[in-house]
Amino acid sequence: MACSKNHSKTDNIVKNLPIGQEGVGRHKCASCAYEIGYQHGLQKAENINLGNILEGLEESQKGERRHRSPHAAYSLGYFNGVKDSYK
Repeated sequence: MACSKNHSKTDNIVKNLPIGQEGVGRHKCASCAYEIGYQHGLQKAENINLGNILEGLEESQKGERRHRSPHAAYSLGYFNGVKDSYK
């Protein structure tokens, strides 16, 4: 199923991430991956199965997130979430 969520905030963040067309992350929504990573970072989640997270993402080839690596998006979201958890 194609992602139809409003990612107006996160699309701008993920547009500069590397292109990623490999493995389970192929054509998955990088903005969704970022948002999940961000929430996990805020919680400082430690037991993460990234493969399961990526498999559960909807597909997206829309706009700025087209072909962006969901692996990189999740990682950046997690980093930013941890950083913001200290505010």
